[in-house]
Amino acid sequence: MSREVRRVPLDFDWPLNKVWDGYLCPDRFDEIPCPACKNGYSSHAQNLHDLWYGNLPFNPESTGSTPLTADTPTVRAMAEQHITTASEYYGTGEAAIQRDAQRIADLWNSLWCHHLSQDDVDALVAEDRLHAFTHTWSREHGWQKIEPPVTPTAAQVNEWSLRGMGHDSINASVAIRARCEREGAPFTCSNCDGYGSTEAYEGQRAEAEAWKPTEPPVGDGWQLWTTANEGAPISPVMPSADELAAWMSDPARGTDWVPPATAAAFIADGWAPSFVSMPETGVISGVEYVGHHTATSRDE
Repeated sequence: MSREVRRVPLDFDWPLNKVWDGYLCPDRFDEIPCPACKNGYSSHAQNLHDLWYGNLPFNPESTGSTPLTADTPTVRAMAEQHITTASEYYGTGEAAIQRDAQRIADLWNSLWCHHLSQDDVDALVAEDRLHAFTHTWSREHGWQKIEPPVTPTAAQVNEWSLRGMGHDSINASVAIRARCEREGAPFTCSNCDGYGSTEAYEGQRAEAEAWKPTEPPVGDGWQLWTTANEGAPISPVMPSADELAAWMSDPARGTDWVPPATAAAFIADGWAPSFVSMPETGVISGVEYVGHHTATSRDE
């Protein structure tokens, strides 16, 4: 998401905070939900999807994984953190820790995503989905593949999945597809070919794929836009950059107000992220960051 300055006609009257129509795919391209599936998966793949997210009964031993217990270090550490940070909800003392640890163990044992087999892990590595194990990262060079290549064990990946963000939906899809292939089952729904919907008329999908967004008209006016939710204007159209800066620096705008010099610097640059985290100030608006960066550059 970001903030940017657009040049539009002076009489441009699109409603503020409403996404520009040209950025929205027309309703005529809406397809019919597939009656045979939920999201494009075959029935076998859908069952695996539900096992991944704990929507069907799952047994860790089915993948060769060892069930977690209340005494598993990662489980207990999570329970202790809960007791420390929210004792008014979880309670206090060893009994509370054991009670919460058992709850966490039961929850994590119900999810395939925390109990992958080695075949599952190998499939993720083949699709380059486990950088935390197969790559190193540095500010100078970014992600670099470890040579010779390494493959983590299922136990290592399952432990990792319990900490931090863990797996995402792409990893889920990779693991589900690979397991369908191993088990000789189809991955996608035969009725919709994996789209999750069917065409309302012949050629609809091709038309939708050929559709391209259109930009708002260009003119002499100055206007502030946000790219959140595709893109929408968030200021009146002003006849000059100075008047847009004056609008941005009007204290009546409350928390969105910025100093005049900051507004002018941002408009001169034309773009800023919505927010930036800085060590000395914490999270600030991108407009403030651009103004600060520009002023610092000039001083240097």
